[in-house]
Amino acid sequence: MNQYAIPLIVEPEKLESLSQDNELLLVAVCSAQVFNTHHIPNSVLIEPAELVSGEKPATGKIPDAERLASLFSRIGLTENSHVIAYDDEGGGWAGRLMWTLDVIGHKHSSYLNGGLVAWVKGGFPLSQDVPEPQASEYEVNIDRQQIASLAEVIEQIGSPHSIVWDARAAQEYAGEKVTAQRNGHIPGAINLDWLDLMDKDNDLRLKPLEDIRSQLQSLGIDGKKEIITHCQTHHRSGLTYLVGKALGLNIRAYDGSWSEWGNHPDTPISVGVDP
Repeated sequence: MNQYAIPLIVEPEKLESLSQDNELLLVAVCSAQVFNTHHIPNSVLIEPAELVSGEKPATGKIPDAERLASLFSRIGLTENSHVIAYDDEGGGWAGRLMWTLDVIGHKHSSYLNGGLVAWVKGGFPLSQDVPEPQASEYEVNIDRQQIASLAEVIEQIGSPHSIVWDARAAQEYAGEKVTAQRNGHIPGAINLDWLDLMDKDNDLRLKPLEDIRSQLQSLGIDGKKEIITHCQTHHRSGLTYLVGKALGLNIRAYDGSWSEWGNHPDTPISVGVDP
């Protein structure tokens, strides 16, 4: 099958029929322990820590180009690879990988809907084999168009043309849960928990996209605005970025997220629930 015919969101039933395509690169974003227990055959592993800088306080910021080049060369990424990203938690880390690929200009990637959970529950083949990936020499250039900086997030506050999608839990948004030196939310941000995008009765697959679109529109998140999404470390907002992309929205991610915003002494913060 031509790689360009693969949709952005792939159902497990569809992936099984694509599994012999030599251009496919299946990437599991999970712990080595989970990967070694079981994974989709012919997958390569990226551990979540490899997708973040790890530098405090904003540990979720994107790694530098040298680290990313080493990572993607290790797993054998090439310009023609079509990445199928999956995780074991409903799409946060898989979405983070796909955002990273967008940032480095890699155009061909898809999300396995429901990830490993849906694959296992569907009874599809599993493997414990850990073959050595055929390494490549992948050059990385970071394009910051898909990244919102702290300064840019501050600048858009109050703009009728921009909106922040906060993917954290309601308690974090309201400032009731302590996750940083200062707690609450970015003024004007709209809260929709990443978990509310998943159908928990359907193997953690996404809810129907049109249902999500209607939900977002009711909150004022639509195609008329530039959308910036974040969580604590741009992990959970990996899924909200992916969903925004699937809906054709103008969306980018604030990778500094609340770990940067809430630990900064001067950023504006709102608490409680906005009217």
